[in-house]
Amino acid sequence: MNSGHLIGVGVGPGDPELMTLKAVRALQHADVVAYFSKLGNASHARAIAHTHFRAGIEELPLGYPVTTEMPKDETPYRAAIDAFYEQAAQVVAGHLDAGRTVAVLSEGDPLFYGSYMHLHVRLAHRYPTDVIAGVTGMSGCWSQAGTPITQGDDVLSVLPGTLSEDALTERLAGTDAAVIMKVGRNLPKIRRALARAGRLDRALYVERGTMTGGHHVPLATRPEEPAPYFAIVLVPGWEKKR
Repeated sequence: MNSGHLIGVGVGPGDPELMTLKAVRALQHADVVAYFSKLGNASHARAIAHTHFRAGIEELPLGYPVTTEMPKDETPYRAAIDAFYEQAAQVVAGHLDAGRTVAVLSEGDPLFYGSYMHLHVRLAHRYPTDVIAGVTGMSGCWSQAGTPITQGDDVLSVLPGTLSEDALTERLAGTDAAVIMKVGRNLPKIRRALARAGRLDRALYVERGTMTGGHHVPLATRPEEPAPYFAIVLVPGWEKKR
């Protein structure tokens, strides 16, 4: 084990006030703060947390070379993104080898669909590592919407909207409650799958949950166009227990 210290810091879903005290404390003691974003774009995680950076801290932006420009299952995408994570891990390791504490920001929770985990699996076995849990985007969204999501024996399924329409339909039909992530351009497909599963009338569309301008509407009433990046679909459970 080396002398540096790696910390995965969950900064929550968007509202800076939903950062934990532990996350704030970690940022105030870190030597380096790293954060992911699309190459050339500002980091949303940084925007949430930057007021807690201590003076003189070194910032380490990590820019994705690709995001949605090519299909995620094709070889060129996998090669580009794998090389990016390897290079990012090497850069972070350089700071750790120099004995620095590196805090890596993650929207929501670092180990729930978070980019931080790609560094974690490459570095945590080599350096002292801590992960600070964060409020997830889905819990921020159902709290903003004031929507009870599960109770009793309900089963909750978390589904990526990138699944095929048939796979989404099957899983939605077999669960009590659902959260559908990665909505974006997949929204028309998600709507069709919900309709096929008989769940469209219960689905809620939440956009920019906990952030300025956030709102929610029944999905059935939302226009057909694709959703922005910060959007989630909720299907509340406890349908048979009201």
